[in-house]
Amino acid sequence: MATRSVIPFGPQHPVLPEPVHLDLVVEDEHVVEAIPQIGYVHRGLEKLVEKRDFNQFVYVAERICGICSFGHGMGYAMATERLLDLEIPRRAQYLRAILQELSRIHSHLLWLGLLADAFGFESLFNHCWRLRETILDIFQETCGGRIILSITMVGGMTHDIDDELLRRAVAKLEDMRKEYHEIVNTMLYDDSVRSRLCGVGTISYEQALDLSMVGPFAKGSGVTHDMRTAGFISAYDDLEHFEPIIAEEGDCYARCKVRCLEVFQSMDIIAELVAKIPHDGIGQAPAPKIKPEAGSRAHVLIEQPRGEAFYYVRGNGTKFLDRFRLRTPTSQNLGGMVKALQGVDIADVPMIILTIDPCISCAER
Repeated sequence: MATRSVIPFGPQHPVLPEPVHLDLVVEDEHVVEAIPQIGYVHRGLEKLVEKRDFNQFVYVAERICGICSFGHGMGYAMATERLLDLEIPRRAQYLRAILQELSRIHSHLLWLGLLADAFGFESLFNHCWRLRETILDIFQETCGGRIILSITMVGGMTHDIDDELLRRAVAKLEDMRKEYHEIVNTMLYDDSVRSRLCGVGTISYEQALDLSMVGPFAKGSGVTHDMRTAGFISAYDDLEHFEPIIAEEGDCYARCKVRCLEVFQSMDIIAELVAKIPHDGIGQAPAPKIKPEAGSRAHVLIEQPRGEAFYYVRGNGTKFLDRFRLRTPTSQNLGGMVKALQGVDIADVPMIILTIDPCISCAER
């Protein structure tokens, strides 16, 4: 009988962008069990909702995570707008959807670069991050920031975005499409890449449902769950045709494929929304002066780049909320990550974790 031992993996590891800490129970070179150690990073951001009024807290919510920053600010603002029974301008709904899809492209390009770096493909890493700069340039031109955008507010947007800037953003995305095609061809069809991804860390469709997995992690196992179809951001309802991108293989390659194709889908969504954006009214709205009623509560769910995110707020009759609660995609996917790591070789552990794309900043907030 093989001897079992425990190998600490992380929280500092050269291939991981964030401090993931796992205890790997191994027999020889095979992982028998992976035990996540949660709580290495703790910032207490949700508690700050008691010390910042509900308008100020948008900027705290954005800082839960840099890559998902716009979505966190938007999700919190949407939940608070429900709490206050506010209806934001239709143009603001479109602007939020456009910026959220740009954030999805940004997140996926960053992830593709990290994946390439993990298996030593440095030139591919540089190409992915060079294209990512295009998205950051669009953010800077339309919002003023490159990572933390600070354009969302409870009731709408802090400022409108000119139609000409939106059309220019669409043109930039069309210009980068050809180069991105070349990156995708390498990611999906290069033999050296496929040898590291195919058949590794497989999760079946049934397991994905049982473990409540979300985002590209679940879509790579054939799960069609996507909160963009749920109507929380009504601008998505105006799209001619939208279906979540899925893959059936359930392995690292399938999760990579889903993210690669979602970038193309987001480009198409942005182009369609810019063409249809309402021109009557503005995306800006004044900050509300009303206060949420004591005991009132509301929630929303949105589709972050990593999957479904849940935002809950509760009022107490003052300008300070009584409670803010966020359930992140990574929190949902930890069970699937543990399952995917069972029975694999130690050498495949970093690759599997990267294809799940855990955001520890979001999970340990």
